[in-house]
Amino acid sequence: MRKALKEARQKAGMTQQQMADKLNIGLRHYQKIESGDTNGSFEVWDALEDILEIHQRKLREHPDTHHVQAKNQ
Repeated sequence: MRKALKEARQKAGMTQQQMADKLNIGLRHYQKIESGDTNGSFEVWDALEDILEIHQRKLREHPDTHHVQAKNQ
């Protein structure tokens, strides 16, 4: 799950359906992006960055990402 994306959407007061509508994609597609089951296009991530005003690198993070990166350094 992309926790940062979910939290940012909730903080913005938006439902998954509202976010999908803003992105002009289907609800299920957005849910798969938020859950981390699919990556989504560059255009979707650029739009998410603009809508939520958070860098997409932060929004894309999975909880295990930091653990793996720290372990490999």
